[in-house]
Amino acid sequence: MKIAGIQKVTLLDFPGKVACTIFTQGCNFLCPFCQNSSLIDINKNGEISKEELFAYLNLRKKILDGVVITGGEPLVQKDIKELLKEIKKLGLLIKIDTNGSNPLLLKEIIEENLVDYVAMDIKNCFHKYEATIGKKTNLENIKESINILKKSKIDYEFRTTIAKELHNLEDLKEICNIVGTKSKYYLQNFEDSQDVIDHSLHGFNHDELLLIDNYLKESFPNVEIRALS
Repeated sequence: MKIAGIQKVTLLDFPGKVACTIFTQGCNFLCPFCQNSSLIDINKNGEISKEELFAYLNLRKKILDGVVITGGEPLVQKDIKELLKEIKKLGLLIKIDTNGSNPLLLKEIIEENLVDYVAMDIKNCFHKYEATIGKKTNLENIKESINILKKSKIDYEFRTTIAKELHNLEDLKEICNIVGTKSKYYLQNFEDSQDVIDHSLHGFNHDELLLIDNYLKESFPNVEIRALS
């Protein structure tokens, strides 16, 4: 298990919960807007051992409600199920962030009650997907993961990081059609940072975000732009 880092407490990453965030090392996508590009290299070893992780979780398990596992892409970890089982033994809830590229494993951890909340990134409309993630991928896997979540009984959300160079109104409307009107769907505006792969990308300004929000909400009232005020 490659654990790159731990955020010991977060009030934001697991809705309504006090959580610890675990960052796993390695990802099978190369998204230019990724805020954790240092975690992409799948051959790089983790910096934190499972022993260190569980020493902390055991110390704080009466304070924490749950654990968020993000990356990188957590479902590329071969022993992820073992990690989930050990966390569950502590009585903690688990949220997983995933890109949806491994529907088989996603289905398994849901059916085995090893996850309580899933946040899946939908990178773009399907005809722009590979250009957006920077790699070839099996789109059928993405579609299957979306359907698995929509049919599941667990809490979940879909989300898209949006950048001017990659997304337009019609792209976002197409994603909304995929997500449907019953799923939670969040848009996250791109922000440049030191760890971003492509610094030539730009987020939308406040007025543009309002326009996007108003346009999409005409047909999809479940859409929400995070941090829009």
